Amino acid sequence: MKFLQILRPAGVTLWRPSSGVSCLLGLVTCLGCVASLNIPPMTPGPRSAFSATRSSSVLGGNQRVVTFDRLLVNIGDDFNPDTGGFRCRLPGAYYFSFTVGKFPKKMLSVMLVKNGMEVQAIAYDGYRNQGRKVQSQSVMVSLKPMDTVYLLLQENPDYAIYSNAGPYITFSGYLVYPDSTSSVGYLNNHLSPPGLHIPGCPPPIDAHYDWRRTTIEEPRSAFSVARTSSALGESRGHREREALTFDVEYVNIGGHFNKTSGRFTCHFPGAYFFAFTVGKHPRRALSVKLMMGRGEVRAMVFDEDLSRRREMQSQSLLLSLKRGDSVWLYSQQDDGYAVYSNQGRYTTFSGFLVYPNADSMNIDRTSP
Repeated sequence: MKFLQILRPAGVTLWRPSSGVSCLLGLVTCLGCVASLNIPPMTPGPRSAFSATRSSSVLGGNQRVVTFDRLLVNIGDDFNPDTGGFRCRLPGAYYFSFTVGKFPKKMLSVMLVKNGMEVQAIAYDGYRNQGRKVQSQSVMVSLKPMDTVYLLLQENPDYAIYSNAGPYITFSGYLVYPDSTSSVGYLNNHLSPPGLHIPGCPPPIDAHYDWRRTTIEEPRSAFSVARTSSALGESRGHREREALTFDVEYVNIGGHFNKTSGRFTCHFPGAYFFAFTVGKHPRRALSVKLMMGRGEVRAMVFDEDLSRRREMQSQSLLLSLKRGDSVWLYSQQDDGYAVYSNQGRYTTFSGFLVYPNADSMNIDRTSP
């Protein structure tokens, strides 16, 4: 401005832009700076999702981390198919699911691993028959930025996973609920961004401004649990059905699942997704039902094979719930039935709110 004053002829008044024009010019300058930094355009909320497949088999001892040769979805570019690893960029609760094929005459053992060697869940089949089959597993995990998640094959020549152009092997994951308490910053549309005051523009907002605080908070409800021990049925005559309980809690957003009682209680009416995987105990049959209320069966898994082998069964579905509805798993309690699990966490149970009903938006979040 001093340079302009020096060149100004005597008696000539230079044009001065209005405060509105000054603000606009400042905004253009600010946007030019943002563009020069190659900052991507703002998206409607945090997003992260991937789905990948593998079209060839993997033999134990040759490769431990399962990698993938086809990427179907990679929103956010958080998954690397060449390394098989997902790296968290946005903190929150993520749902992961995978399916692996069993190689003929080989055993199957694939673990979902977080940050190196923290086993979250396992898919297993110890039967060395000639046939091919698939095993599935799913779990919801709470992640922080830079956490990693991937699949590990048992590092032993007796184990393998099978696939072909089908493919048998799939791995998917997506962000269900971003962490609302996170300090991760997002671009906002205020004319005068934090830390940059443009003369003539509205005053800068608070430096800790978070766009999420200005939007209507939707209800959240999610849980994911696991068992690290087996549950054996006993012949004790007729008795009340008891829910399968759990001792490991991955996620419990809203606190709506009681792992001691094994029951989820709906607080926000809407459509909920539920998934469970249970291990079959050697020389025992398997019968586990997804129940509502006082004993209404909504889905089940069943295996009456009494051989020594250990394997798994999975099931999932959507349910429309009202406030106060309860959902739980029931394992047949008669002698001859059992659910198998150990520290590998064969048995898991997850659920989360997909779409709340319109009246759920007006429910008091602090109510029990």
